[in-house]
Amino acid sequence: MTIGLTHATDLVVELSPPHEMGECPAGVRRIIPIVGGTAAGPLLAGRILPIGADWQTVSREGIADLDARYAVETADGAVIEVVSQGVRHASAEVHARIASGEQVDPAEYYMRTAIRLESGHPAYSWVNRALFVARGGKVGNTVRLSVWRVD
Repeated sequence: MTIGLTHATDLVVELSPPHEMGECPAGVRRIIPIVGGTAAGPLLAGRILPIGADWQTVSREGIADLDARYAVETADGAVIEVVSQGVRHASAEVHARIASGEQVDPAEYYMRTAIRLESGHPAYSWVNRALFVARGGKVGNTVRLSVWRVD
C-alpha cells in the first residue's frame, strides 16, 4: 500500500518581528505573530487573517519545534483554522543567514510540518476529514509552505 499526496495550496504567511522569551528550560522560546498572507492552490484559496502566531522552541542543537495556529478566510466566507506543527533544522551557517533576513533556498535546510485544518462551513467539511503535510521555508518576513493532502 502506498500513500498518495494531492497538492492543496501554497501558503505565504506574513510575520511580524518575534517576541523573544529567552532561554527557557526546553530551549530558546519565541512567539512570532502572524499578521496576514495568502493561500493559493487547487483545493484551497483565500487570505490569511491577521490572527495567530507561531510559538517556537529552539533546542541547544538548533532544532526548532514549530507550533503555529492561524486562520484562512476563503472568498465565499469560510474560515478555516490551521494548526501546523513541525520541525526546522539547519547548519549553524545556514541558520545565521536565515536569521539575518537573507533569502536562503529551502533546499539548504529541513522544514516540514504536519497540518490539521478545520472548518464549520459546509463547502469545506472535507478539510475536517484529512491530514496535510507541508514543506517550506522562511523568506524575509514570510514563511512559504507548499501544502499537500494525504490521500
